[in-house]
Amino acid sequence: MRIACLVALVARQILVVDDEEAIRVIVQASLEFTAGWTVLVAASAVDGLQMARAERPDAVLIDVMMPGTGGVELLKLLRSHPLTADIPAIFLTAQIDLAEQETLKSLGDGVILKPFEPVAIAQKIRSILGWPD
Repeated sequence: MRIACLVALVARQILVVDDEEAIRVIVQASLEFTAGWTVLVAASAVDGLQMARAERPDAVLIDVMMPGTGGVELLKLLRSHPLTADIPAIFLTAQIDLAEQETLKSLGDGVILKPFEPVAIAQKIRSILGWPD
């Protein structure tokens, strides 16, 4: 019981990989303020992959549509490396149809649709990953 309480007090570390600076800033500010989590940001899949391998975050939020290497390809690269294979990944994407959403859910751990309420994103992440409040 005591160990569980201590684990709950440890701040989560989240990596946000999105080519849009505004999204990175909003997500970072929201998660740091509302959840007290440490947020790492990367503007490209290449940078995100390097950061994930170096930092081993508790979860990665990945934009689907990025120039160059896209989000789905980034997730495949993360899953293929032993240091990052088990890191939960949630896709961030604009409105898509239900079939596309289900496809993304089958590849990663979940999907958060853009636009989203910044104050609610931490709760969405907790809900998708089964993390306690």
